[in-house]
Amino acid sequence: MKRIGVLTSGGDSPGMNAAIRAVVRKAIYHDLEVYGIKNGYQGLMDGNIEKMTLGSVGDIIHRGGTILFSARSEEFKTDEGQFRAIEQLNKHNIDGLVVIGGDGSFQGAKKLTEKGFPCIGVPGTIDNDIAGTDYTIGFDTSLNTIIDAVDKVRDTATSHERTYIIEVMGRDAGDLALWAGLAVGAESILIPEEKEEFSSIVQRLKNGHDRGKKHSIILLAEGVGSGFEFGKRIEEVAELETRVTVLGHIQRGGSPTGQDRVLASRLGARAIELLIDNQGGRMVGIQKNVLVDYTFDEVFNVEHTIDKGMYKLSKELSI
Repeated sequence: MKRIGVLTSGGDSPGMNAAIRAVVRKAIYHDLEVYGIKNGYQGLMDGNIEKMTLGSVGDIIHRGGTILFSARSEEFKTDEGQFRAIEQLNKHNIDGLVVIGGDGSFQGAKKLTEKGFPCIGVPGTIDNDIAGTDYTIGFDTSLNTIIDAVDKVRDTATSHERTYIIEVMGRDAGDLALWAGLAVGAESILIPEEKEEFSSIVQRLKNGHDRGKKHSIILLAEGVGSGFEFGKRIEEVAELETRVTVLGHIQRGGSPTGQDRVLASRLGARAIELLIDNQGGRMVGIQKNVLVDYTFDEVFNVEHTIDKGMYKLSKELSI
């Protein structure tokens, strides 16, 4: 390995810049050249590649988003697109690639590895939906953004004695809703992995109202459905005044927490170590605070699951 490429792909997440910084500086420490690829796989196919230095990643560890930008590309999913990408990598004499992103990004990295170009995946997504790692880069920051928003919503919910439904991101994973719901003391947490009878949700709201509770908070993962539709059902059945807040892309922004900065730094540096060892087709992760790595196939063949103990606890504490 003489030259390393790095790109960010898919949805951005706080901490991606910290990971880029770690990749660049770890590589330079080991006397490797580093090339930044802008706009994800689309930029790779287009040859949007430039050399990075220590100064290229100065003063970015605290910044959200990604200085390399990100984009989605349908063309890259084809063999022609992937060969175009490899052609550009060879043109710049790049020997290995670090891909920071989610499972869709890793599918692309797997294809490149199968075509003879070694790639290492670094999990960066607020959804925390990737198997093989306890946490993904950006999850902790997004979680704290949700908590802060719900704490503010609670003030107005109490003032007007309303039920508030907070719809959060996560695609088909419920981690953000579950962790945030437990942290803010939500009455109900609705996630794709667990089904709860609507009648039991309504009954819990009524029980709280009957004992003088001034407000109720419900956390709804986007993978369950629309917060507005659910809120309408609550009003019709429970006859409680309801408001819905969809947090949207605010959950992706902001300065990364210390947790995400450290995680990103460790994972980015570990990716370089694997490439130096001439390994490819693997994802780095963290389990029980220990760095691990798995093949992309191992990651794809295991379904991400929630902590059922946490979900059970949330039900016990929301009586």
